[in-house]
Parts: sequence; structure tokens; C-alpha cells
Amino acid sequence: MTEEMNLKLHMRACIQKVATGPEYSKDLSFEEAYHAMRAILEGDADDVQTAIYFIALRMKRETHEENCGTLQALIDTSTISQASVAEVVDISDPYDGYTRGVPASTFVPVVLASMGVPAVLHGLNEVGPKFGATHSKILRSANVDTTLLPEDATHQLNNIGWTYIDQAQFAPRLHNMIPLRQRMIKRQILTTVETMLGPIRGQNKTHYMGGYVHKAYPPIYAALARHTGFDSAMFIRGVEGGVIPSLQQPGRLFFYHDKGEEQQRDLSPKDVGIEATKRAIPLPDDLPAAPMITDEIAATVDSDALAERAAKMGIAALGGERGMMYDSLVYSVSTCLTHLKKYDSLPEAADAVRKMLDSGDALETLRAAA
Repeated sequence: MTEEMNLKLHMRACIQKVATGPEYSKDLSFEEAYHAMRAILEGDADDVQTAIYFIALRMKRETHEENCGTLQALIDTSTISQASVAEVVDISDPYDGYTRGVPASTFVPVVLASMGVPAVLHGLNEVGPKFGATHSKILRSANVDTTLLPEDATHQLNNIGWTYIDQAQFAPRLHNMIPLRQRMIKRQILTTVETMLGPIRGQNKTHYMGGYVHKAYPPIYAALARHTGFDSAMFIRGVEGGVIPSLQQPGRLFFYHDKGEEQQRDLSPKDVGIEATKRAIPLPDDLPAAPMITDEIAATVDSDALAERAAKMGIAALGGERGMMYDSLVYSVSTCLTHLKKYDSLPEAADAVRKMLDSGDALETLRAAA
């Protein structure tokens, strides 16, 4: 029997296990989930089978073994590059972008690089369920090339301390599934695991920086981060699930070091001298509406216009202009630097970030990628 036939039969068997209703559905092993995902990526499962499989997993609730098996299949079919720098921070924000406020996290790796910490940002141009302003759209509005091949992105990281790499370049088989995912509408297992690939790794250590909204997710993300091989990880309860904490109210950080057990600590914007009346940068009133509003999750404003505004505000903040964009970068970057033990305290790290932003060095770091 050919390998292709084996994968097709395996996919049928997995669907039969996970799609038999709330009482009789069974969990898959790591190997079963791995080979099911490989069958999908290899084109040995049609769109109907793939959609049924993903939705059935979601309704059953994915297990740790299923998450890790799926993630490993994605890793094994992606290009994972090795940088020449000792340590790299992998910044993993929601791939479907931002819809409720002006995103600031696109510029976090630029600030980290200016502080001497190499960082990589990854994402894609557009995907559901939010279809929001993504890092790809924002960086393009800032005249940054978002189409670098893995070797070119790694070279840029080595040279200027930061880079963006698109899923279309480092995981093309996964990226090819976007049309189907858009038709499926609802979140599924790929949304959980795709940000964990770690497309560029450090020579000695790679650190994960991600966000979350629902309290059930930090243990899930931490387990996936350990599986992927991240030496340390931090999970910020951020605005829209990203890496920028609320500027208005206390938040929470889950983290681990040396692949150990996760711990947690509270965050407060007051600890870094931030007093704000809103959680995040509000949407400007003059943004055009989205071309088509399908539900309460999808963007209500035009994501391209929002990306352009985010780029403009981000460039200003990198040049030292004070405001909520500036504060967002100070808060997120200082949280990361403290986690990495580059500074002894959050206030000390925040002071260093402000000094660097006020110098204009971060703006030059951005321009180095243009």
C-alpha cells in the first residue's frame, strides 16, 4: 500500500474517532494527530474532510497530545532557521490582527533590537476570524519588506537585530490553507498552534513572548512552548490577546524559565509610571468602515486604513513622541526585558526604554529594515 493511501486511510480513521458525538468521540494520540495533520498538509485530505476534522476536534476540545502532534507536523513541513546571534526573542501575536484599537506590538521587536535584544516577529497578511490589521499590513505601511525569504530574514536579524518573516515564506503549506480557514469561519486548532513554530532560533537560547485573553490558555501555550523548544516563555494578558498589557488596569503575566514549570505575577501600569483612562489606543473616529461586516468578531473598520494609522503612530513613538503608543511600547518591552533578567526591576527597565525612545535610536533601527 502506498504512503498516500496510508495517509488517506489514516485520515478517515481519525475523523471516525473524533466526530462521533459528545458521548462517543475519542481523543487522538500524538502520532494520530501528527499523521492526520501531515495528510492535510500533503493534500491527501479534501476540504470537506479537513473542515470536519478541525471542527470535530474543536467541539470535542483538543487535548495536549493533539495540540503537540499537530504542531510537530507544522514544524516538520516548515523552514526553521538558525540565527548567528546567541539569543532570540520570538514575538507571537495573534495572526488575525487587531480590530478594537490601534495596535502597537508591531514595533516591539524594533525597540528590543535597539536595546540590544534580537527579536523576530512573524505573521501573515490576513486571516479570520477577525481579519484585522496585521503586522504584515502595518510594516508594509511603514515601508518595510514583508516578503523576505527565510535566509534573508535571518540575515536581517543577524545584521540589524530584528526582522519580520511571513508564514507564506516559512510555512507555505500551512499558508495555503487560508482560503479554507476563511470559509470555516470559526477558530480551530491551527489558530492555537501556528504562532508556536519559532521560525528563527537563537544559537544558544530562544525565548517566546506571546499574549492571551482567556485564563485557560497559559498552561496550554506553555506546554506547546516547551514542546517547541523555547528555553523561556512569557504570556501576557494583553489587549486583544497580544503582548501589550492594559494601560488602564492591573494585568497578569505567566512565565517559565529554563523550560521549567510556569509561574505567575501581577503587572500594573502604575509600576512603570503609566496613568491612562483607556486600556489601549482607541480607534480613530475617521477610519472608514470595513468593506463587509459579517459578525461581531470580524473587523468593523477597514484593516488597511487601521494599519496605515498604526504605522504612522508607531513611527512617531519610535522617534520619541509621547502618547499611548509610546506608553504601550514602554510597558511591553520593559516587561520582556525584566523577564529576560536584563534589568532588576520593571521601573528600571521602563526608564531605560524611555531613554532609548527619546534618543531616536529606535526609529533608526526601523529605517534600517526599509
